[in-house]
Order: sequence, then C-alpha cells, then structure tokens
Amino acid sequence: MNESRTTWLKCLIVEEQVEFTLLELCRVSGASELQIFDWIEQGAIEPKRVSEDDGPHFDGISLRRARKARHLAEDLEINAAGIALALDLLDEIEALRTQHYPKR
Repeated sequence: MNESRTTWLKCLIVEEQVEFTLLELCRVSGASELQIFDWIEQGAIEPKRVSEDDGPHFDGISLRRARKARHLAEDLEINAAGIALALDLLDEIEALRTQHYPKR
C-alpha cells in the first residue's frame, strides 16, 4: 500500500539588509537577551549598528548565527566561547566549499 505523506516546513526568509532590534532578534531566534549579549561578548554575533535610542541592531547574518548559536547551546550544551569558535569554523567550511565547488 502506498501512503502519501506531506511535511510542512515553517521558515522565514530574511535578506541580509533587514535590521532587527535586540527584542526582535530574541523573538525570531528564540534566544534570550542574556544569551545574545554573551554571544556578542564572545564574538559569535555582531551588531550591525548601535543606536542610543533602541540599542543594538542586527542583520540577517546575525539572525542566522543567533539561531545556530541557540541550537548549539541547547542541543549540545556548548558555552558562548565554544559557540563563537564553532560558528567561525562553520563559516570557514562554507567559504571553502564555495571556493572549491562553485555553483554551476
């Protein structure tokens, strides 16, 4: 008997130029403010700019890194320094893949 199974994915497409406030980044990444500040301190994510009115602003790259950081923290219980290192290594792997296997 053939069964058809449908899987729905929930995703958010974000351009790198879009900016998020700290609260927005927390909401869409699932991370707490404390986690975000720990990751900033360790260099895992970097604010695009800091406003005196509403604090740090982040771009799509920071969102992607914050989501990965949250997964590393929750799933593998890696600390902020380890997360910064892991994210940098993942970026390096991606850069090498792009360099050696360019899209056709």
